[in-house]
Amino acid sequence: MYFGRGFCGNMAQELLNRFALGIEYNGSRFCGWQRQPQGCSVQDAVEQALSKLSRRPVAVVAAGRTDAGVHATGQVVHFDTPANWPLTAWIRGVNTFLPDSVAVIWAHSVNGEFHARYSATARSYRYELLNRPVRPALNSGTAGWYHKPLDAKLMQEASDFLIGEHDFSSFRAAECQANTPVRRLSRLRVERSGDRIVFELTANAFLQHMVRNIVGALVYVGAGKQPPYWIGELLRQCDRTNAAPTFAAAGLHLCHVAYDPAWGLPNDDGAKRSVQTLLPNRTFPESNGNSTLIGASM
Repeated sequence: MYFGRGFCGNMAQELLNRFALGIEYNGSRFCGWQRQPQGCSVQDAVEQALSKLSRRPVAVVAAGRTDAGVHATGQVVHFDTPANWPLTAWIRGVNTFLPDSVAVIWAHSVNGEFHARYSATARSYRYELLNRPVRPALNSGTAGWYHKPLDAKLMQEASDFLIGEHDFSSFRAAECQANTPVRRLSRLRVERSGDRIVFELTANAFLQHMVRNIVGALVYVGAGKQPPYWIGELLRQCDRTNAAPTFAAAGLHLCHVAYDPAWGLPNDDGAKRSVQTLLPNRTFPESNGNSTLIGASM
């Protein structure tokens, strides 16, 4: 708990509680994460649900802003409220007011120093690509698609040029508002399983469209349009106009946000997440009562 300003411009201080939530969503029907005047975003849906449960306006801060059509299995948000409902209420209660394509997975009580965006140490994305001649039906909206054969080994070879701290201007959207194009990419893995290719990327932060632009460039390499070393040349040129087109949003998933273990967030507890997968209907309260996970089926 901590003292903060009241809502709706009220300057009077009141005792506020800060909570962190883990959220998953199918972004196909939304205009992205960020709040919009027309109320079509995931943030709009989450804030409306929280406000209904709290019976007063609630604003959330997210670890990352996903674009229209992008999904998440590991989005993290925080919010402040004078309400002090049990943690299970911030899961089951909020889910009652959310559309079927959005769900709160876990809730955790944090102090006023925690910030979903600025306390994060890394983000991980996963891009799922269906590589076959015929477009997907069951995976429409949740996986990308490329009709010609792709060489995953060549794409992995090319991805090695991107590992490390670089100026990623060649993979940055023209409208990106980040103060600097420098990012530290610590992991980029490309793996094929049958007709499905998965790209897994981890960085301290990502630029707008950075993952989709990287995937688009790697697809050029996998299709034989460019050699693997072309990726390194693009990186050095720092010029978006020389790169491949931005790949579709459908296959992109924000799958994990990392924090210092001292925060004790459930998304950084590997053992508990493993048990949660096996026993989806169990609740795992922390010994100090600060955290609760509930299966998504509830």
